[in-house]
Amino acid sequence: MFDYETMRVIWWVITGAVVTGFVLTVGFDFGIGALLPFVGRNDVERRVVINTIGPTWDGNQVWLILLGGAIFAVWPAVYATLFSGLYIAMLLVLYTLFFRPVGFDYRSKLASPTWRNAWDWGLFIGGAVPPVLMGVLVGNLLVGLPFHLDGNLRTFYDGSFFGLLTPFPLLCGVIGVLACVFHGAVYLSCRTEGAIEQRARRIALIGGLVLVVLIVLAAAWVILGIPRPEIVTAAGPGAPSNPMAKTVDFSGSWLANFLAHPRMFVAPALAVLGVPAAAVLAGSGRAVAAFAASSVGIGGLLWTVGFGLFPFLLISTTDPRSSLTIWDASASHLNLQWSLAITLVFLPIVLLYTQWAYRVIWGKVTEADIAKGDHTLY
Repeated sequence: MFDYETMRVIWWVITGAVVTGFVLTVGFDFGIGALLPFVGRNDVERRVVINTIGPTWDGNQVWLILLGGAIFAVWPAVYATLFSGLYIAMLLVLYTLFFRPVGFDYRSKLASPTWRNAWDWGLFIGGAVPPVLMGVLVGNLLVGLPFHLDGNLRTFYDGSFFGLLTPFPLLCGVIGVLACVFHGAVYLSCRTEGAIEQRARRIALIGGLVLVVLIVLAAAWVILGIPRPEIVTAAGPGAPSNPMAKTVDFSGSWLANFLAHPRMFVAPALAVLGVPAAAVLAGSGRAVAAFAASSVGIGGLLWTVGFGLFPFLLISTTDPRSSLTIWDASASHLNLQWSLAITLVFLPIVLLYTQWAYRVIWGKVTEADIAKGDHTLY
């Protein structure tokens, strides 16, 4: 099919596409959950908010399963390092995600205001905490993680959970949750009307402008204050996976990939232009165009991080040579070929189903809908 080097690049692109799909779909779910106690001022309004994502939130989380499966099958060394070293952080994400299915299904089982308010805050936790932790993870991908490999390529994590919470990753955590809130507010302005839509538009306008400032601040911090690893010697992009067959130092520049391939500057340009455009469009009531711009802007931000890191997947601060790249952390050539064949069959099905589902449910959710569907809606 393709040679080993090409297969690795293809899977790097597919992994990035799955990450993008996850963030753009689950992202507005998270954002709406985080906004729920604030944008809905009474029970009916909160039910309107919940029902904008009620038919699709569980389907959107399929992207998370796809991402985990892709990393497990294609980048096993990355999977082993992340899921063992960041065990506490992963469990916190998982535990806070538990609030979502239970909150959606049980919130309206009782008419008690205390009961419903408690579940509203549960949905807030399930919407606000995961993007913070995921943003912290992205920050640590850029700063580097304290791990090393031994002679048998076994992973040893040398840090702690609180060691992840340094200033730059925390800034990325704030950007993560703010991006989701912004994206969620834009989506909410597409699917609601009246007072809820007006509140969502204001949040999108203010949140988007603040988000741009934080993105620019984070970019300047990365370029000026965070050293980037550089591969000095390596076995080659088509060699069998062995992270220890290279030497690495921290003499690189985060702009190196962009300067070598100027077309990569499209990604940061989309991020810097897409987010404020979405904020302005949302503020002026052009909700659908705002959602498209928001998706483009957040997608550009994700691909900016990916282009800057390439070819690194995980950077080791303990032993730079143990850093994992797409050239030395992948599964075998045969595994990549079979995984690609399976993906080419099933990923289009997922995309087609997702497109169909959103086309069917698209439209405004109103208080009248809630009154008419009291026993069928959340």
